[in-house]
Amino acid sequence: MANSTTTAVKVLGGPGPAGRTSPEGSQVLSKKKLQDLVREIDPNEQLDEDVEEMLLQIADDFIESVVTAACQLARHRKSNTLEVKDVQLHLERQWNMWIPGYGSDEIRPFKKACTTEAHKQRMALIRKTTKK
Repeated sequence: MANSTTTAVKVLGGPGPAGRTSPEGSQVLSKKKLQDLVREIDPNEQLDEDVEEMLLQIADDFIESVVTAACQLARHRKSNTLEVKDVQLHLERQWNMWIPGYGSDEIRPFKKACTTEAHKQRMALIRKTTKK
């Protein structure tokens, strides 16, 4: 496999308060990073404190659920090592997301969207009106 990257993950301890496995201070996305992302989109936009907290919580929950599911996939493979392909499989199947740079080995055929007759008629009408 060309993109076979292996990353070992060791979970220290059990779930802490509120079922969290990570300490409160170790967020992947910090408030500063979130504010930088918002400034990239709109330099004049400012998020409320509650909105920031909610977005950070959603990001943490998403990462925790992806890692948990990927660990279950690794366990299903009878492996003690979490690999990129475990995370990749979960993201592809559950979230329809792909990790850039880590293409899967399967070749996906390109599916051309089938157009309905109603769509063809609407497009013909649009083309006709734009030519006038």
